[in-house]
Amino acid sequence: MLTKATPKRDRMHLRLDAATKRKLERAATYAQKSVTEFVLSQAVEAADQMLKAHEQHVLSTADWETFCKALDRPPRPNRALKEGFRWYRATTA
Repeated sequence: MLTKATPKRDRMHLRLDAATKRKLERAATYAQKSVTEFVLSQAVEAADQMLKAHEQHVLSTADWETFCKALDRPPRPNRALKEGFRWYRATTA
């Protein structure tokens, strides 16, 4: 999270039309923030939501129980898995 104590070293430059700039300025005024603070806070919030949607998976109770059982009692290695390990050892040695 970015705070006032966090040193700011990187920059981003945006090109936008005049109407969009005025809209952002008005919104920043309502939020009682500078345009930079407003745009940055909104962009970070949108990024957090996007990352959560793509990087976090929520399982149902049934799926969670199935997942835990698979971890607790994995299946025994079959012939294909054993051959795959042999092949990997042979090609990486």
